[in-house]
Amino acid sequence: MRVLQFREALREALNEEMRADSNVYLIGEEVAEYNGAYKVSQGMLEEFGEKRVIDTPIAELGFAGIAVGSAMNGLRPVVEFMTFNFALVAIDQVINSAAKVYSMSGGQFNCPIVFRGPTASAGQLGAQHSQAFESWFANTPGLKVIVPSTPYDAKGLLKSAIRDNDPVIFMESEQMYGDKGEVPEGEYLIPIGVADIKRKGTDVTLVTFGKIVHVVLAACAELEKDGISVEVIDLRTVRPIDYDAIYTSIKKTNRLVIVEEAWPLASISGEITYKVQHEAFDYLDAPIQRVTSRDVPLPYAMNLINEALPNVERIKGAVKSVLYKKA
Repeated sequence: MRVLQFREALREALNEEMRADSNVYLIGEEVAEYNGAYKVSQGMLEEFGEKRVIDTPIAELGFAGIAVGSAMNGLRPVVEFMTFNFALVAIDQVINSAAKVYSMSGGQFNCPIVFRGPTASAGQLGAQHSQAFESWFANTPGLKVIVPSTPYDAKGLLKSAIRDNDPVIFMESEQMYGDKGEVPEGEYLIPIGVADIKRKGTDVTLVTFGKIVHVVLAACAELEKDGISVEVIDLRTVRPIDYDAIYTSIKKTNRLVIVEEAWPLASISGEITYKVQHEAFDYLDAPIQRVTSRDVPLPYAMNLINEALPNVERIKGAVKSVLYKKA
């Protein structure tokens, strides 16, 4: 099977959907002449022209609002935020317009729009450019929130997102755009809201999503050397969440660790913890553990960044904790 970079898989999804449906267009900062800040849209201006690959001013609220209005009138925009940190400028259009228009219009208006771009930390970019907002958007009825971890998942889920009649938040990682993975020839879709087992195991269930999947898999490889078998569930979508996949795994392992990059309060891991103790408490043989970013703005110094974010050692410690083993 061929191997593509994460950015190439996204580009292929965009190209295929734009070729198949003339109502699909891409809008955002530097998406056209510059081929995208992360080169996701490389070559697309040449093929589709400036009416469908649209460069914008640095005005997220403005171009997000234009895109929402066009979606309500029959188009299917894909809005690229250079980072979801900048989406805070446009959050009124995302939350108060896109997410609510179907309900507030009594079903008279759909809003088939995708807001996509990188989320969370990407090195020494400072506290204002390093935030994981998945739980913010997942808190909002009317939105679907996707956070893929591989090129294969990125392509199949982005195609599904573009075809969906609801607004979709599609969150990537700046650190994954160069990652490579197998992507099949030909068209395929991945349904929204279906988790994937990235690693089978018997001792502990570990739930995660996004680029942290790769940190988790590295930790699990080390734990295997100690004879600990961890099952890794990649949610892929955090609204809706595939709880059935989590419950099924817990019935086998009887232990749960959740890892995410966001801050601990009001997080995806906190919500999953509540649901599991409510729906699958009898299957648990240990308290649920979670690993999140430290409850601080992300520092700039690399040694502090490494301490603040979920890392291999913290994940290994949480897994050993639910097994009542010494870290």
